[in-house]
Amino acid sequence: MRENIPELKPAPKYIICDRGKQFDCEDFRDWCRRKGIKPPRYGAVGKHGSIAVVERFILTLKTLLSCLVLVPYRHEKFQQEITAIAYWYNSCRPHTWLGGKTPNEVYHRKYPTNRKPRYEPRSHWPRGSPCAKPCVLVRGSPGAKLTLEVRFHRGRKYLPIVRLKRAA
Repeated sequence: MRENIPELKPAPKYIICDRGKQFDCEDFRDWCRRKGIKPPRYGAVGKHGSIAVVERFILTLKTLLSCLVLVPYRHEKFQQEITAIAYWYNSCRPHTWLGGKTPNEVYHRKYPTNRKPRYEPRSHWPRGSPCAKPCVLVRGSPGAKLTLEVRFHRGRKYLPIVRLKRAA
């Protein structure tokens, strides 16, 4: 089952990568030219964090794949797992690097969920008091009773989707 993937923007202007042999070769540079991407830019050699965002994504991907009891051997099934992780990573997981927004909210210029009014469970909390960043208005009145809803993307227990909802 494919996700609802919106139409993508044009190819990026640059690709930033390390100098691994798969990137530092003529085949990769030819592929970039065919896609209309300028020659790759490389992270600073020996400088920790020069391509930190990409490195963090790869670490997250490895960590999530290690949660699987059995890693799919067939290419098609493995690709399905990678697709599920990428979808969850981009649409359901807020990122500190992006100020608590998801990559899809940034990429598609959507109003970020973390900027919408919040529930305040403390009944005597002054409405004008600051909260954790980003500071947002209180939805309704303070003292809201909440329930925690945890779902799992495509039934995968290692891809949680967590929401707070007002209790009925």
